[in-house]
Amino acid sequence: MTFQDIFKSSFLENISSVTILDMVLALALAFGIGMFIFFIYKKTFSGVMYSSSFGVTLVALTMISTLVILAVTSNVVLSLGMVGALSIVRFRTAIKEPLDIAFLFWSIAVGIVLAAGMIPLAVFGSVVIGIVLLVFANKKSHLNPYIVVIRCENHDSEIKAMEFLKKQAGRCVLKSKTAQKGFIELNAEIRLKEDNTDFINILSEMNGINSAVLVSYNGDYMG
Repeated sequence: MTFQDIFKSSFLENISSVTILDMVLALALAFGIGMFIFFIYKKTFSGVMYSSSFGVTLVALTMISTLVILAVTSNVVLSLGMVGALSIVRFRTAIKEPLDIAFLFWSIAVGIVLAAGMIPLAVFGSVVIGIVLLVFANKKSHLNPYIVVIRCENHDSEIKAMEFLKKQAGRCVLKSKTAQKGFIELNAEIRLKEDNTDFINILSEMNGINSAVLVSYNGDYMG
């Protein structure tokens, strides 16, 4: 064993496995596309409460995925160890919005594709996915289904309330009916004709109607 063998390190040999230019270019592109994903997430969000930390997570996840794949592609042995290390990780955070899963997979996929050197695919694919999400996720709010909860005093007021709803809504379907002594509670699914909920105020002031509540399926209360 020579003096040079004592100071020989495989760790130092791996320093040049990925060039500085590759690292800067990959991470810069990952940050740029990650910000684009963040922008699309803000524009298409329709949940109960917007989380800015989740948007920052999308940017960070894109860059982290790029960093990991750059390391894996430069060393076969490291790739096997990385698979074993990542297999023991467990994520317990619940995803409340189904669309959030698509954004998470989008960020990871972009990081993988960028690190693999397929830059046109990552850019073009992200633009197409962003356009699709903007078109289909940003539909008008009045097209979403709503539930109307009505408390009536008697059968006559029940009939009057349902006839009024059918005239005001584009679609009206009775989902449930609860009858007790002194009042009747109706739950009806409706689709609004336009983005206007003033008819709920008129309905609540009708004779024989104790209360009227408009509820969207994502948990927002209106009216």
